[in-house]
Amino acid sequence: MSDGILEEAYERLHRTGPEYQGWLSNHGPMAVEALVRHGHPHRVHRWLDDYLDRLDEVPRGLHPIDDWRSALGDPKRAGDWLTYFDRQLREHPWRQVLGTWWPRLLPGIAAGATHGVIRVGHAVRALDRDSENRQRLTELGQALGYWAARWQPIPGTDQLFAAETHRPGPDDIDVAAALAGLPRIDDQTGGVRDRLGRLPGVPRWEPALATLRPARSPAEAERGLATLVHRASLDYLRFGHAAPVMLVHAVTAPTAVLRTLPALDQDLWAPSLAAAWAATAAMTSVYAPLDGIAPPTVAPAPPAEVFARAARHGDEHVVKLADAILDVHAASGDDRLLTAPGYAGQLI
Repeated sequence: MSDGILEEAYERLHRTGPEYQGWLSNHGPMAVEALVRHGHPHRVHRWLDDYLDRLDEVPRGLHPIDDWRSALGDPKRAGDWLTYFDRQLREHPWRQVLGTWWPRLLPGIAAGATHGVIRVGHAVRALDRDSENRQRLTELGQALGYWAARWQPIPGTDQLFAAETHRPGPDDIDVAAALAGLPRIDDQTGGVRDRLGRLPGVPRWEPALATLRPARSPAEAERGLATLVHRASLDYLRFGHAAPVMLVHAVTAPTAVLRTLPALDQDLWAPSLAAAWAATAAMTSVYAPLDGIAPPTVAPAPPAEVFARAARHGDEHVVKLADAILDVHAASGDDRLLTAPGYAGQLI
């Protein structure tokens, strides 16, 4: 896929930590994987030359992870989590490690403003479609370690996961209606952690989460995820102006989950839809206005040019949104989606 460019990029990035400036996510591994995936390896090292200066060093560990439950969601243990998963992936097949940890991490999908799961999704794609090597396995370990260190549940989802295979409902999973029925927090100020903390005070929040019926089969879960990504992408055209960067994650988080499904046991597909729905719902409720605007009417470019423009733009969120949009466009054929990356580029 990359003639070694992706491996070289990972080598450079793995000398840095998963966050910088206290809590901002290191987008480097995700962006370079997307650049290589879509045929732009020649841009990778120049992009990294500009990006690496802002990053921090790999965090030091405190002591080995023994009781993983007590260490989950403790950012001070980030170095310990990176070491833990590096060892796990040296000793066990990566699909086994992923299968063990995916259900443990999934309820904390809000980790790092959903960047934990997004980074895992990129790492799994790099491994699942190409030959395995040490750099790619290390990247999966760092992605899992970051998710574990920043593990954060979305308020109100306990019942969602507990009931995911038991609640009755209509024959179809109506993603569009569920998204349209989401409430908004009144105070849309502050960072993502502050905003998520306001969700319990929204009376309609938990009932709105329950409107998306759980998947009753793996095929239904996969179809629901694909529809969720599709509808969230269209919603970006309506709401993206309000939070151009943060609302990208309402698209890229469920995309990461959808990409990971083929590497997981099918028993995990239904809870994966539940978690992805919760992530998109939360990002929409805390960042999107209640009333959207008319989508831009710019004629879409061909898919390859859509990504090429995002690569030339260079912002990591524009690159990752273009990457996700090309996936959903290939599945749906909906040309409206192809305007979203250019729109994000204008806004950002």
